[in-house]
Amino acid sequence: MRFRPAIKYWLYIGVIMVFVQILLGGITRLTGSGLSITKWEIVTGTLPPLTSQAWDQEFDLYKETPQYEKINEGMSLSEFKFIYFWEYFHRLWARLLGFVFLFPFLFFLSKGFIDKQLMKHLLLAVLFGGLVGFFGWIMVASGLVDRPWVNAYKLMLHLGLAVLLFCFMVHVTVQYKKRQVPINAGITISKASLWRLCVFIFLQILLGALMSGMKAGLFFPTWPSMNGTYWPEVLRVAENWSLSAFLEYDKNAFMPAIVQILHRGMAYGLLIGYAITLFKHPQKSLFIGFGILLIQVVLGVLTLINCIGQIPLMLGILHQLIGILLLGHAVSMLSRKY
Repeated sequence: MRFRPAIKYWLYIGVIMVFVQILLGGITRLTGSGLSITKWEIVTGTLPPLTSQAWDQEFDLYKETPQYEKINEGMSLSEFKFIYFWEYFHRLWARLLGFVFLFPFLFFLSKGFIDKQLMKHLLLAVLFGGLVGFFGWIMVASGLVDRPWVNAYKLMLHLGLAVLLFCFMVHVTVQYKKRQVPINAGITISKASLWRLCVFIFLQILLGALMSGMKAGLFFPTWPSMNGTYWPEVLRVAENWSLSAFLEYDKNAFMPAIVQILHRGMAYGLLIGYAITLFKHPQKSLFIGFGILLIQVVLGVLTLINCIGQIPLMLGILHQLIGILLLGHAVSMLSRKY
């Protein structure tokens, strides 16, 4: 099929919108806004409350949640509107994604612009998008009973699926562009090495989700040590190494310590591994990726040492944003090899 620029730009827009959706999810998480909307209304939830009575009803529903009772009791209506805005915008952007996909898709389909390969890719993207939304609600629901925050493991699953959707859209876009323009020139590193790089970055992002969900940075906000040690005391207590400590991670610092050690170790490993790869394959794409990785590491350290009482919003968002860009860059290099 002849390469059609309109579809290429449509795919670019899709990649950018998924990226923004992940960014909005991060803001929603760090502002504690994710539990402000207690219902999942795909159609009727498109409009925000428009009257004072509607706002009071939404606020009353929020007041019944553990988050309000245990953390935000006494919150004003204006404060509630602030956290409601971010969760509402996060959901609204997801709806906009659906519209941006649907109407151009129907137009391109009617014109015969979409071949079987692209159709298969687009259907997989829709499936991914549906799973992200479904597990997003499961994540939110986990914070509406007992605990005043969402379950960290469900947060990791939700973010992981969203990141996979982003990676898949990057892959589809690169593959579609390759039909017209060869863009794999200069990528001498093997597919296997690029696959390992993508997997390690993805795992690091999942660990970052656990860091956020468990607020692990608040427990050990120092670097390079962890409050003056490299193996926290809580990990030296044999009784802490249990399934209950894994599941009830908010009872003590055990799981936050484990997650932070893994997150730090993975960062060091990625930095060393990327530097070795760059030494063996000194090429433009890898230099760009290594630069992004360096920025990511610096932002990670700055975010950590500023976790005094709360996670710094701007640094936390930038840290996540650069991490997603790093993975997207690695996936684009891998996609050029196919």
